[in-house]
Amino acid sequence: MARRDGALTRVTRDARPFLRARTGTVLRLAGWSLLEFVQTFLGGFGVARALDHGFLAGRPLTGLLWLAVAAVAVLPAQLATRGVFGRLADLVEPLRDGLVRRAVSRALSGALAHPAGTTARSLSQVTHQSEIARDGWAGLVLTLRSFVFTVAGAVAGLLALEPRLLVVVLPPLVLGAAVFLATLLPMAARQRDYLTADEAYAAHAGKAAADLRDIAAAGAADRTVTESRDLAEDQVRAARSLARWSGVRVVALAVCGRFPPLLLLLGAPWLLRNGLTPGALVGALTYLTQALAPAVQALMTMLSTVGGRLLVVLDRFTDAPPPPAEDESDSQGPPPRDHAPVAELRAVTFAYGPAAHPVLDRLSLSVAPGEHLAVVGPSGSGKSTLAAVLAGVEAPTGGTVLWHGRPVRGADATSVRVLLPQHAYVFTGSLRDNLRYLRPDASDRSIAAMIDALGLGPLLSRLGSLDAALEPDRLSQGERQLVALGRAYLAARPLTILDEATSRLDPAAETRAERAFAALPGALVVVAHRLSSARRADRILVMDGPRTRCGTSAELLRTSALYRDLAGLWEPDEEPRRENREPEQAPHKSGRGNGLISTPPPSLF
Repeated sequence: MARRDGALTRVTRDARPFLRARTGTVLRLAGWSLLEFVQTFLGGFGVARALDHGFLAGRPLTGLLWLAVAAVAVLPAQLATRGVFGRLADLVEPLRDGLVRRAVSRALSGALAHPAGTTARSLSQVTHQSEIARDGWAGLVLTLRSFVFTVAGAVAGLLALEPRLLVVVLPPLVLGAAVFLATLLPMAARQRDYLTADEAYAAHAGKAAADLRDIAAAGAADRTVTESRDLAEDQVRAARSLARWSGVRVVALAVCGRFPPLLLLLGAPWLLRNGLTPGALVGALTYLTQALAPAVQALMTMLSTVGGRLLVVLDRFTDAPPPPAEDESDSQGPPPRDHAPVAELRAVTFAYGPAAHPVLDRLSLSVAPGEHLAVVGPSGSGKSTLAAVLAGVEAPTGGTVLWHGRPVRGADATSVRVLLPQHAYVFTGSLRDNLRYLRPDASDRSIAAMIDALGLGPLLSRLGSLDAALEPDRLSQGERQLVALGRAYLAARPLTILDEATSRLDPAAETRAERAFAALPGALVVVAHRLSSARRADRILVMDGPRTRCGTSAELLRTSALYRDLAGLWEPDEEPRRENREPEQAPHKSGRGNGLISTPPPSLF
């Protein structure tokens, strides 16, 4: 609630000078809108006069003339539409231009202080968010303008017919509007809570579905079911709360739109006995049903849908850039040094519950810049758990996780590492958009180099061009993995993690991809599913629950019985034609650490 109130305060503070600078535009817009006021006023007033002074008085010609006046009043209001939209452009386009200028200015001034995320955020603000603000502001101005002058015309007409009508009509209108306005902030908070709960449950369900084998092997089924139940209950509670507030909003709309005509009809005998004419009664009903109720309904609908989204988007432009962490002297901290580990675990322990056996037990490992590390082990040995902890997805039970020598922060994740799960994420769109998903500013030259390095040429030839439509259902699993690999290659973060992300590629394609990533400046961590993949690494970590052993392939063949067993299982599957086999040790970048990093659970790429 406080956060939303702060957003409203910031947006209102910036809106006042914007509107003051365009007072002339607002007045011209109001001038054109006076025709709508006249139309509304004559609509009910003409019907009342047609009855009282025409048809009920035995003068049908007079009645027809008054009805004609009410009908003709519609024409100037329709002609005013052009003028209204002309003035609207003078009020809406400067907002968009100002927002774009603000976003660009922030991008230029913040590029040095906040390089991580600045480009992506500014690009979204300049394109998508500024258009949302423009369209939302235009819709809100049109609806609010219509509401103000329609209500003013109806109230003026009711006063002209009989002032006592307002005693019956205004209280439910004011009460309903007050109840509706009171629901705006709680409703927005409940919507945010529901979306958060829904996203959390969907993410948990997707992760559980992808990790079923590991869950069964680790004996974590009960914990997974408990987590699912808790997340589902959170979602149900959020949905019920949202439904309750939605019910309050429905009541508010009913009070505004349905109660005034009902009260008028119930009070009609009293009003008629005290001098209200039948024509005035019908005219009042005309105002309520044809003017006030539609205007109130339109405004409430606009505020409950576009209004909330507009507030959120405008707040993105008015809030200050993210401040530095409290314990850091600079906004980004010291730049990584070549000798500092990219990622490190210090005496890390992790268990899936207070009474559960630890999956990681006081593990101290690290990955140096430029290092290529492979992680192997049977299903359920803790590879995904290690990955989740090292990636900052799961908090360790004990110990510390560091990136570039600093404690892990969620805000640093996208600037430190790229992680690819086994099931690649590809969306409907162009191949270019899919490849530039993590780096929107990637040039065609960079994309061409990536395609050559990873071997995406056949896929590009089949599609026809980078801008060809890409339909995920028409891609093989291997092609999807190649697209995801290309996306990660272009991102080129200090740490790249391939969590069986090449499992659908043939050995030759997998070799090409891993060598391409190994040639990048950053560190590479691979959860291996082929022995040849493990042999290409500088070091290999063998996982067997809390028991781990790390070394080169030759060292592990001498010291690790589990690695010898895995090698014996893998070898028969890796006997293609001899001329196509990979050498046991291919040259790689230098780089040594005294530990490891593993792969996180599935992410959005």
